[in-house]
Amino acid sequence: MSSLRVIVGLGNPGLRYAQTRHNLGFWVIDRLSERLMIPMMQHKFGAKIGVGHACGQRIMLAKPQSFMNRSGRPVADIMNFYQLELDSLLVIYDDIDLDLGSLRVKGSGSAGGHRGMADIIQHLGSDTFPRLRIGVGQPPSFLTAADYVLQGIGVAETKILEEAANRAAQATEMWLQEDLLAVMNLYNRKQTKNET
Repeated sequence: MSSLRVIVGLGNPGLRYAQTRHNLGFWVIDRLSERLMIPMMQHKFGAKIGVGHACGQRIMLAKPQSFMNRSGRPVADIMNFYQLELDSLLVIYDDIDLDLGSLRVKGSGSAGGHRGMADIIQHLGSDTFPRLRIGVGQPPSFLTAADYVLQGIGVAETKILEEAANRAAQATEMWLQEDLLAVMNLYNRKQTKNET
């Protein structure tokens, strides 16, 4: 395993996008920054980053600032600069193909229509790296997928997605300490109503 673990949350920079479904990756990074006490104070590699130690690991948290569909270059620049293996990278992002608030952890796979992930796969030249997807549900028939993920969200849905972001942060901490299969076994199952 590489000496540095890189956790990348996908989103779009700026207040206009802060409270949208497409920025869930950023939400999780913000929570991890707080939980792991790693401040996001630096701007390098085209990303807002924080580096520190937690869970017995040296960790970089990163929020690419290149806008979602061009997330690949910052991620590739980080991985190339530190000469990291792909298993030391975790990418966190929203997914319209998953039920609202659900989580899916995988070790590899296609972008599934997510342009930010497609750009990362293209720049890395591989899709064999861990990722954590957070479900935002399907858009209604009158909205395109792009409009849906970029629109503001109401109070009830925000609460669900905030809880999902908290669970995603917990799953990420587990990934730092245990193998990927253990994280998948715990977090890929259906969430029951009495779980927090």
